[in-house]
Amino acid sequence: MRLSFIGMSGIGKSYWSSQLVERGFKRFCCDDLIAKKLAPQLARPDGSPMSMGEWMGFPFEPDYANRQAQYLKYEIEVMHEILNHLEGNGNHRYENVVIDTTGSVIYTGRDILEKLKRQTRIVYLDAPLAVQERMRRAYVAHPTPILWGDKFNKEAGESNEEALARCYPQLLSYRACLYEQWMDVCIDYETLRSERFNLDEFLKLILAEQAR
Repeated sequence: MRLSFIGMSGIGKSYWSSQLVERGFKRFCCDDLIAKKLAPQLARPDGSPMSMGEWMGFPFEPDYANRQAQYLKYEIEVMHEILNHLEGNGNHRYENVVIDTTGSVIYTGRDILEKLKRQTRIVYLDAPLAVQERMRRAYVAHPTPILWGDKFNKEAGESNEEALARCYPQLLSYRACLYEQWMDVCIDYETLRSERFNLDEFLKLILAEQAR
């Protein structure tokens, strides 16, 4: 079985993909693979390490566009490397694989997403509107760097914080539409958070959709 998990950052992709490792799945964590490529740059002037988010910064900062482009370049490289692995012959052909994508995988281009859809079953971990509103409130309280694409702009008289708060829901809505476009299976937030929902139930849902 080959699976890809897509969805908003913090929705549970890493949790469920890590659970599958215990069932013998080979896991590709795109965040970790991108961080390895960025490692030489993730250092402050004094040599101490910084997080990827700290390095990325915010869309109103002068060098953000260049860093966003560099991150996306590495993300595309990582996706190509994973897909090349899946397209290989020999022992790779029958591996159980799960790809823990980033929230920004939908920016990597149609070619990559079409290959991902051919090579894996794409499972969308959904964040409904009520959850998106909670995410918005959390983001406004504690903004974190993310890939904005072209979804950030400042209106006349707005502060940086006000622009982030206004644009963030638009970004979530835009991404949700793209996730839905590419998914094979959708598992909703409430199901994922149910006390009785476990890995066996998770796999049953995927297999049931695959059989249709």
